[in-house]
Amino acid sequence: MTSSLRSLIGDSNRYLKALSLFKERTTCYQNTYDFIDNQLPDIMASNLNGKSHLNIIGVGSGSGEIDIRILSMLRLKYPLMSVDNEVVEPNPQQIHDYKELVSQTPGLDYIKWKWNNMTVQDFEKDWKEKERTKKFDFIHMFEMLYYVKDRGATISFFQSLLKKNGKLFISLLAGDSGWGKLDKTYGNRFREPEVSTVFIDEIKQYLDSKGGSYQSYLLTSQTDITECFIEGNEEGELMLDFLTEVLNFSKSAPPDLKAGVLELLHHPDCSVESNGKIIFNYYSEVIVVDQLT
Repeated sequence: MTSSLRSLIGDSNRYLKALSLFKERTTCYQNTYDFIDNQLPDIMASNLNGKSHLNIIGVGSGSGEIDIRILSMLRLKYPLMSVDNEVVEPNPQQIHDYKELVSQTPGLDYIKWKWNNMTVQDFEKDWKEKERTKKFDFIHMFEMLYYVKDRGATISFFQSLLKKNGKLFISLLAGDSGWGKLDKTYGNRFREPEVSTVFIDEIKQYLDSKGGSYQSYLLTSQTDITECFIEGNEEGELMLDFLTEVLNFSKSAPPDLKAGVLELLHHPDCSVESNGKIIFNYYSEVIVVDQLT
């Protein structure tokens, strides 16, 4: 990591501001919603049919939009089903926003909530200390394993919490996508050497090494990054912060690093120009992991 650079994650307020902007400019959330609405019901059908109650965990749920979409889909498909829903999220502002979203969303009275305002590591420690034995039908981790050091141990722990025929959903960027190319090219200058990122390819390799069973679903996404190329544009600077995970990247990055990042983001391997806009193309995968055998 270049000595003048600081992690965006260390500044909660700016991170949430950058995340909010990203949500406005990207199709990835809508594409995830389409997956939840149109593919998830069929994937889960064999596990859900005939059940009157579900136990679910959302891991790294953020402000809850994806969780609520999943829960709303379940209510639509299985109107008589009740749900125990646990939330694991370390950011207190995100927990607050999630609770606000719950209060503003009608028809969630069939859900019993348990809020765990803690990291994944603390959740696992707390779980074992309290000797909890509850099992779950469905556990999901959308775009959160980036923030976990021992991903294999985390996956194994949550697999161990699944009921028979339970499913673990993991969503991550693909390493050969535009975002993956950005990180593989410059990631060692964005962060400290001991801090590594992760892509879905590595998770699949881990599962293959353990003989794990899973299915994979591709989600393509686009994000408008036009303002990143307008010098001094506040929203462009925020977007660069989010893409690099570097606090105030545009102002703090050495000139060669900033120039290289902008050149790569504009490269046809990563983006296309359309109607005067620069559209960043990338994709992630959702893998559906079965219970440990």
